[in-house]
Amino acid sequence: MSSLRWQHHPNLRKPVLVAGFTGWNDAGDAASDAVAWLSGQFGVDRFATIDPEEHMDFQAVRPTVELTGGLTRDIRWPTVRFDASATRGRASHDLILLSGPEPSMRWREFCEGVLAVAHDSGTVMVVTLGALLADTPHTRIPRVTGSTTDPDLTAKLGLRRSRYEGPTGIVGVLHDACRSADIPSVSLWAPVPHYVSTPPNPPGTFALLERLGTLMALPLDLEELRVAASAWQTRIDSAVDSDDDLRDYVRTLESQLDSLEDETEEPEPHPEDLPSGDAIAEAFEQYLREQGLE
Repeated sequence: MSSLRWQHHPNLRKPVLVAGFTGWNDAGDAASDAVAWLSGQFGVDRFATIDPEEHMDFQAVRPTVELTGGLTRDIRWPTVRFDASATRGRASHDLILLSGPEPSMRWREFCEGVLAVAHDSGTVMVVTLGALLADTPHTRIPRVTGSTTDPDLTAKLGLRRSRYEGPTGIVGVLHDACRSADIPSVSLWAPVPHYVSTPPNPPGTFALLERLGTLMALPLDLEELRVAASAWQTRIDSAVDSDDDLRDYVRTLESQLDSLEDETEEPEPHPEDLPSGDAIAEAFEQYLREQGLE
């Protein structure tokens, strides 16, 4: 029996499904905060959930107790939800926002539920968001890495290919499930400094949303997040400056990052060398047309 539970079937314009889960894939809450930001920006209509009983370890992700009217105690179960979000004419695609805790078990069945929603809603692409702890200095702009189910799309969209090998989470598994199901997908990852991993991480959230907005040709007013990211860096700078060892460590990370970029066979392009937002959006739309999804 499927763990997918429908409330209703929304009517959306060629939606892009954007997924961000709390847990292992979500360093500094950067990915889940990005999805939450989109929810607040465009509003949501919850239309489906995945039964937590089938996929959650409630000792790892515990339900919470809440008081209603100061008297009734209600249990709130951790739930993975699908929210429809209209972009209000700002883009040619509406959004399906997939959020909730990373499941603990039966990941293949979980992904089948996600793919069922994608097929039923006419989803033209799945975009997964993730954030990982990395040896990256907080003084540098997070560089979003990514992969797609079509290698050619990586270059067309100006993605910086991830070289990560090792354990993966539900984001990686879902991305692979999309590939097997021939659903176009893009996986975007933001690095979070491992020495300052406490949430929130506005720079990581900003970097993910900026790249997503460019990918979808979706105008996003990220000014508040930009200010929050600047304030966050100022606070971290103050803490680092008061600790000689930490200050030296950050300088070492900066030096290592510079050396790595200098030694890379295909160095990171300068901003003027990257495709423009319009060019990336055009490449995205052309890709969908070639796949018969327009």
